Amino acid sequence: MNIGLKIKELRTEKGLSQMQLGKIIGVSQKAIDYWERNVNEPKASYIIALVKTFDISFDEFFSDIN
Repeated sequence: MNIGLKIKELRTEKGLSQMQLGKIIGVSQKAIDYWERNVNEPKASYIIALVKTFDISFDEFFSDIN
């Protein structure tokens, strides 16, 4: 699995739209879309925000990312 798929999986499990997730962590819907399609990867500060939002550990976030 890649980072984009992991973000999408976690986002959908929480029942959030790309727009809602973007508002929570302070980025645009387009940024979330780009991350999920692996056009770009989130900066470390956004990974921290994602982990907090999804209420998981860094180990859980990166556990199955290639």
